[in-house]
Amino acid sequence: MGAVSLMGIIDAHHHVWDLAVRDQDWITGPELAPLRRDFPLSDLEPQARAANVDHTLLVQTITVAEETPELLALAAESDLVAGVVGWTDLTAPDVAETLARLRALPGGEWLRGIRHQVQGEPDPSWLTRPDVLRGLRTVAHAGLVYDVVILPHQLPAAASAARRLPELTFALDHLGKPPITSGQLAPWSAAVREFAAQPNTVCKLSGMVTEADWRQWTVDDLRPYADTVLDAFGPQRLMFGSDWPVCTLAASYAAVVDATGALLAGLSPDEKAAVWTGTAGRVYGLA
Repeated sequence: MGAVSLMGIIDAHHHVWDLAVRDQDWITGPELAPLRRDFPLSDLEPQARAANVDHTLLVQTITVAEETPELLALAAESDLVAGVVGWTDLTAPDVAETLARLRALPGGEWLRGIRHQVQGEPDPSWLTRPDVLRGLRTVAHAGLVYDVVILPHQLPAAASAARRLPELTFALDHLGKPPITSGQLAPWSAAVREFAAQPNTVCKLSGMVTEADWRQWTVDDLRPYADTVLDAFGPQRLMFGSDWPVCTLAASYAAVVDATGALLAGLSPDEKAAVWTGTAGRVYGLA
């Protein structure tokens, strides 16, 4: 299938997992208990179609090499999934060979990006380590995007890495996880603007509801953070992502789509089209 014709929304960020195949060891404690079950693509499809989502990006969840081939095979069988953001060890000496092997697998043509759980790294400068930069450079040479999942204090290192590697597109997941529950903008706002100042960066308008109060968030709670990235990146460098099924801790798929629509209400039709479809299609080479 390869490139696809895109008419409706692109959901640039969601996950699937089967606990019988592999444990998701990050799902711990009573608050995350609702996620401790299988979330197959068949659960997502009717919700996505009902929300006018035509295509999605399937994103890795754990740092296990076997997961990415499974996601690629799933993409090859799906009319919904248009690309996969997988995982590989960026610090390994054979990153180029690993990426080539992934692309040679069934569904390998759907590999669009790589992601690592940087948010779990204790070193706040992990992204600027020489071995990591070497791996990121290889990702760029392979024509792939690098998805950045980080916490606010790691944003300066992400901005530094983007400056050092202008040939690589860095896609910021979940706005860099701002402290929406507290209502504070600083220092996240300054750090995300520094990241956005690098022209090779983009941002996913995703993951906000789970950074807010899960039980009583409102669109107004999310608006200052959405407005910050809209101003910093502009619609042409911003894309919608549901973060399903993680979002279900705080909101249904439909509620996330509706909240995003409310946050984008003041944009022009062309600007809305960029966030809903155009940016993801361009950045990840989906059309």
